[in-house]
Amino acid sequence: MFKRKILLAESDHDIRVALENELVARGYDVIAVHNGRMAKEIAESHCPDLVLLSSVLADEDGLSVLRMLRSWSCVPVIWLVSEADEREIDRALEIGANDCIFRPYGMTELMSRIKIALRDHVSDGAAKDGVHSSRYQVGSLVIDYDRYRAYVAGKDALLTQNEFRIVALLGKFAGKVLSYDYIIRQLWGPNAQSDNQILRVNMANIRRKIEKNTSHPRYIITVSGVGYLMADE
Repeated sequence: MFKRKILLAESDHDIRVALENELVARGYDVIAVHNGRMAKEIAESHCPDLVLLSSVLADEDGLSVLRMLRSWSCVPVIWLVSEADEREIDRALEIGANDCIFRPYGMTELMSRIKIALRDHVSDGAAKDGVHSSRYQVGSLVIDYDRYRAYVAGKDALLTQNEFRIVALLGKFAGKVLSYDYIIRQLWGPNAQSDNQILRVNMANIRRKIEKNTSHPRYIITVSGVGYLMADE
């Protein structure tokens, strides 16, 4: 089963270690850093599924990291603050934080917030196309966002993690063309090369697993010179 990847940016060593241990114990893949420079680098190179971002980092204000993230990504961000500074919270929410939580916070509450943020991220994307659940279905293809699985005629398509992320992204915007550059940026970060070869290789593998006829695909259509489109009927 694929693990959701979380970037944890927290300058306080004890809090960072405690959070990392708890997240790992709950089945998440965690990358923990203590400063803004590393947070930016990891976000760009690893494209996490969610970011836990402290308002104060070792080398810079957490808001600068948030601004960078929102310049290219819609990844869910939970803002971790030590006190209820309303102006700071307003600024974080204006820039694009999805949620805020104050210290001291219980692990149960934080884990619930994480689940909600991950779920809502899927629902928000799907809702743009009229889909209001954590599954998307077209024909015999089912994308299950909760289980991180895609099924064809009830059978697991056995997609790799990157293959699923491509299919999941297209499914969220079914009926709309996503450009090659947009898909590459969302999966591999803003500094990824715009060379489409890696995307084409992944797409060829995806089609072998989900399409009956790869020469005439039913689910993922190529819009020549532009990108890909997930069928919506």
